[in-house]
Amino acid sequence: VVGLPARGKSYIVFNVGNARRVNEASHQHDQSANFFDPKNKEGAKIRDELALMVLEQLIDWLKSGGRVAIHDATNSTVQRRKLLIDRLSREPEIKVLLLESVCTDKNVLERNFRLKLSGPDYKDKDPAVALSDFRHRVANYEKAYEPVGEWEEENDIQYCKLVNVGKKVIAYNISGYLSGQCIFYLMNFNLAERQIFVTRHGESEDNLTGKIGGDAPLSAKGRKFSKALARFVKGRRIAFALDLAERKIKEEEELNDPTRSSDGEEEDKKEDKVKKVKERAESISNSQFTIWTSMLKRSMQTAEAFDPDEYDIKSREGMTYEEIKLKYPQEFQARQENKLFYRYPGMGGESYIDVIHRLQSMIIELERMSQSCLIITHRVVLRILLGYLLEWSQTQMPHMLVPIHT
Repeated sequence: VVGLPARGKSYIVFNVGNARRVNEASHQHDQSANFFDPKNKEGAKIRDELALMVLEQLIDWLKSGGRVAIHDATNSTVQRRKLLIDRLSREPEIKVLLLESVCTDKNVLERNFRLKLSGPDYKDKDPAVALSDFRHRVANYEKAYEPVGEWEEENDIQYCKLVNVGKKVIAYNISGYLSGQCIFYLMNFNLAERQIFVTRHGESEDNLTGKIGGDAPLSAKGRKFSKALARFVKGRRIAFALDLAERKIKEEEELNDPTRSSDGEEEDKKEDKVKKVKERAESISNSQFTIWTSMLKRSMQTAEAFDPDEYDIKSREGMTYEEIKLKYPQEFQARQENKLFYRYPGMGGESYIDVIHRLQSMIIELERMSQSCLIITHRVVLRILLGYLLEWSQTQMPHMLVPIHT
C-alpha cells in the first residue's frame, strides 16, 4: 500500500505502524513529527528497517499458504518502494501490486486527521497538541512524497491508484486472477457508515426435532423471535441515526469553525442544534434499508414482521446429526476432523470452502452498498459472514458458536 498519512489506506495487513510503536516502547525513540522528517537520517533508517522486518513476516505468511497479504505503510518514496520490491524480487512466486490511496477532498482529510487523534499514537494526549503534531508529520511526509507512476511504469510494476475512496481508479499493467480480483474488490469498496445486521432464522419446527435442512415453517417460538427482531432492529436503527446525525453536524461545525466550542453556547442555539439533529436523524432512519433472506420458509417468515418493501427477495436433509452418526459413522467422523473442507457426498453436498466461494459475490455487494441491511440466513452462512466481518480465521470460523436466535 502506498500513500500519505490519513488517506484511508488502513481501511482497505502487516502493519508497519504497529511495529514502529512496539519498537518505540522498547527503545524510547522520539515518535513526534520530527521522527518522520526526511532530514532525520536515523529516523528514516529505523523506519526502513521496520518496513523490511514486517515484509519478512508477510513473506513467511504467504509461503505458509496465504494468498493475498497487504504491507500497510506509507511507502511514499521511490527509494522505499524499490527497497521492498528488490527484496520481493528474490521470491518469484510472489506477485507485487502497488495500491496508492490518494485523497484531495479537504473535508475527508480533515475528518481523517481528527480520526487519527483516537489512534494509538495520540491516545490520551491533548487534542490540540496531537492535531498540530500530526499535521506537522503529514507535512514532513509531503516533502519527500513521490506518487506511484513513472518509475513503476518504467519497470513494468503493476499498480492501482484509488482517488478519493474509489471515485477515480487508475490501473496499470494488471495481470493475473488475484490482482484482478483485488482491483474489483477495491472498486466496490466504500466508507459510508451503515449498519449490517446478521441473524439466524427463527426456530423452525425441524429445529425442535433436531433435523438438518428441510423447509419447515417457524415454530411458535420462532414467530415470537421474528417480532422481537423487528423491534430490536428498529430501535438500533433509531439510535444509530441519532448518533450519526449528531457526529455529522459536529464535524460540519468544526470544519466551518475549528476554534468553536459548545461551552457557554446560548440556550436557543442548543435548541436549534437539537432540532437539527432530530431532523437529520429522521432523514437517516428513513433512508433505504434492505433485508436479505434465503428462499426457505423459516428465513422468509422471520422477515414477515418487517415492512415487505424492505426485503429482497440435499441428500442428508431431514436427518439429525445423531442419525448421521449412526448411519454414516465414517462421514460423521470425517466432518468432525475437518469441518472446513468436508463435503457431504452426493448431489448438492457442500463444504464450508464451497460456501465461502459461493458467497464472494454477496460479500462484494455488501461492500458496495452504502445503505444499512439485515441478513436472515442459516448457521453455515452466518458463520462465514461473521468470520469475514469480525476477521476470524478460516480455522476458527467453522467452530463459531451461533445458536438459534443469534
